[in-house]
Amino acid sequence: MAKSPSPKAIIIGGSLGGLLTAVCLRAAGWDAQVFERSPLALDSRGGGLVLQPAVEAALDFAGIPAGPDFGVPSRDRTFVSRNGSIRRMYMPQTQIAWNGLYQRLRQAVDPATLHAGETFVSFAEEGAGAGRRVSVRFASGRVEQGDLLVAADGPLSAVRSQVLPDAAPRYAGYAAWRGVLPERALTEGARELLQGTFAFQDGRGHQFLTYAIPGEDGSVRIGERRQNWVWYRPVAQGAMLDAVLRDRKGQQHTHSLPPGAMRDAEVRMLQLAALDVLAPHLASLVTATPDPFLQLIQDYEAPHMVFGRVVLLGDAAFVARPHTGAGAGKAAANALALAEALRTGPVDTALAEFEASQLPADRQLVRWGITLGRRIMGGAVAQLA
Repeated sequence: MAKSPSPKAIIIGGSLGGLLTAVCLRAAGWDAQVFERSPLALDSRGGGLVLQPAVEAALDFAGIPAGPDFGVPSRDRTFVSRNGSIRRMYMPQTQIAWNGLYQRLRQAVDPATLHAGETFVSFAEEGAGAGRRVSVRFASGRVEQGDLLVAADGPLSAVRSQVLPDAAPRYAGYAAWRGVLPERALTEGARELLQGTFAFQDGRGHQFLTYAIPGEDGSVRIGERRQNWVWYRPVAQGAMLDAVLRDRKGQQHTHSLPPGAMRDAEVRMLQLAALDVLAPHLASLVTATPDPFLQLIQDYEAPHMVFGRVVLLGDAAFVARPHTGAGAGKAAANALALAEALRTGPVDTALAEFEASQLPADRQLVRWGITLGRRIMGGAVAQLA
């Protein structure tokens, strides 16, 4: 007797959420096809991440070994004041690099199932009941059919715009300036302060944090790693925000600037602000970073994650502030829950179970992020947002 073909999932988005979904669905016996609009492999736009248990659980489910050298451990959290005084609190964790997790996932996915340079245009559902199918059209003219469409295409999801046309993330009134630099570029004082720790400086209407991540080649040896930093600062919506989001070529961006795009004048203003309000060893990280990048802080909650045979996953469904440390973890939890549900039951029943398990938790995560943001930024955002 001929073996029945595996059910097929069409995944829109080839970043972490899409790849996590692909490896988990594959482990659940599905044919997972990933479509990414970029024709090239994605860059390390995220800098660093704290390794969350949900990511480890998804990798384990997919049979992808993390290995002992996957991340950089830190033993405690260090709170630094403007004058350089410090307070330490024991809180061990592991930090990883965005590009390290991305490359590990890409290598685990069959290249024949990765389709680059394919831009989603629209979808249509066909049939009814257990025989329902989804037809997906791409800008290239390609049409794919499958049993399930997964939107893992981020906070500005094109798939979500078809099921929820008026949905969009809301700007929270502040942004995250970020940078990554080689560990060898740190001053001696900064190296001594930051060795083996996750450091913070909380100020009036701003927060700076920094931690070590693996090197560009994945090395976790001291001296070969990188230092990742993030600085949350308020930016008033309007002309000021437009100026921050205008790149060195004059192009206006909507929610982020990649490394190398920030105008020299904005980089210099960032460096001067760092010298003015940050502890000297922390300010030295900012002034030593030639290509900082930027991400607006936004909030979004979808009313549902399942629309027939369409699933919103990760940031396409919920955008939580990065203070929660759960960006990749949220996508991993969604991917794992979806795969576990689909492995054990009929598709429509499984999707209902998936939404029931994930919707409340993700909604709570978004609201917790808002609470944390208000604590961190205080009245600065209330005045500027």
